[in-house]
Amino acid sequence: MTALTETNDLTHFSDAGRARMVDVSAKAETQRVAIASGVLRLQPATLARIRAGQIAKGDVLTVADVAAVMAAKRTPDLIPMCHSLALTGVDVDFSEIPEPDTDGCVGIKVMTTARCVGQTGVEMEALTAASAALLTIYDMCKAIDRGMRIESIQLEEKRGGKSGVWRRERTNEAGQ
Repeated sequence: MTALTETNDLTHFSDAGRARMVDVSAKAETQRVAIASGVLRLQPATLARIRAGQIAKGDVLTVADVAAVMAAKRTPDLIPMCHSLALTGVDVDFSEIPEPDTDGCVGIKVMTTARCVGQTGVEMEALTAASAALLTIYDMCKAIDRGMRIESIQLEEKRGGKSGVWRRERTNEAGQ
């Protein structure tokens, strides 16, 4: 785990302590990539119904995929100090977590990748995409499983810019 950033290193605050959008005009344009993930825990029967296409609102993962892309594109509308970026790509991948947790819930994991060529990173776009994908699954399945829970929305990796590459350190052998 890395140390927390010092308060005086936070760029979204002016010298007077007011929130501001950072001026990135002096930064060079580079290829930027960010990967985020998150997990939705749900009952095994709910996952079986998603897999079988038996959710009344439609194809859950297809709709969640579209929601993730749409959310990535609208990130600056949701996050006040986030820059508008010309995204060059957003990928969304879902995988099942078949092993039940201590509450007997299985999971759906989403991995989102956002890319652009720009002066600032795409971490917020990747994180917003992951959040929207999981919220969409929740919305589409809540009538049959209100106990679902969203967990561990986090940045997995970022590449590009002056700071280069950052990857989340794995804490166990399963890479979770």
